[in-house]
Amino acid sequence: MRIDMATLVPGFNDTVHDAQRVFRALLDALSRPGRIVAIDAALPDNHAMRDGLAGRVPLAAFASLLALTDYSTPVFIERDDHVLGDALRFHASAPLTKERRAAAFAYIDEASNMPPLDAFSHGEPESPEEAATLFIRVPSLTTGEPLVWRGPGIAESRTVGIAGLTREFWRQRAALTALFPCGIDCYFVAGGSLVGLPRTTHVEVN
Repeated sequence: MRIDMATLVPGFNDTVHDAQRVFRALLDALSRPGRIVAIDAALPDNHAMRDGLAGRVPLAAFASLLALTDYSTPVFIERDDHVLGDALRFHASAPLTKERRAAAFAYIDEASNMPPLDAFSHGEPESPEEAATLFIRVPSLTTGEPLVWRGPGIAESRTVGIAGLTREFWRQRAALTALFPCGIDCYFVAGGSLVGLPRTTHVEVN
């Protein structure tokens, strides 16, 4: 499939250093589950990238995938839009896949239309690192139903309200905790910020 150069979104200003800054921000988000982390703070003065996305894909999702992917990490995009796919193929040489189970990373454009979590790889006991990492676009990182999160990186508990996620999503995700060390790591993205939810975090669902 050809890349549409007329609509290609610019990549990082400084490929190595920008990717390192974004990667550190992503590690921070997973090590402190439920905390909002600003990815755009790691991308100073990249107006071309912001203008090119123009609200089509959250900056946090695009920058994160750009920092994490390469030729060996298949990406699944739950959206009929070539902008993100073209950019990842061009800037990161990342292959796109239509098979959710084969994806190392996945971008879900609408949290309310989430595919079942069982559709993605959970890894194997011998290789849990092969589980998929999901980037899920949500309308807000603060205005959803408050749920209590517990686990490593959280002192006692933290109440988090991610908007746009269904109870079914949380039930499916709770069922995965029994599979540890297998499971799925998630990032919820809105604009230039995100919240990390590692597989080690327990979310209380009534």
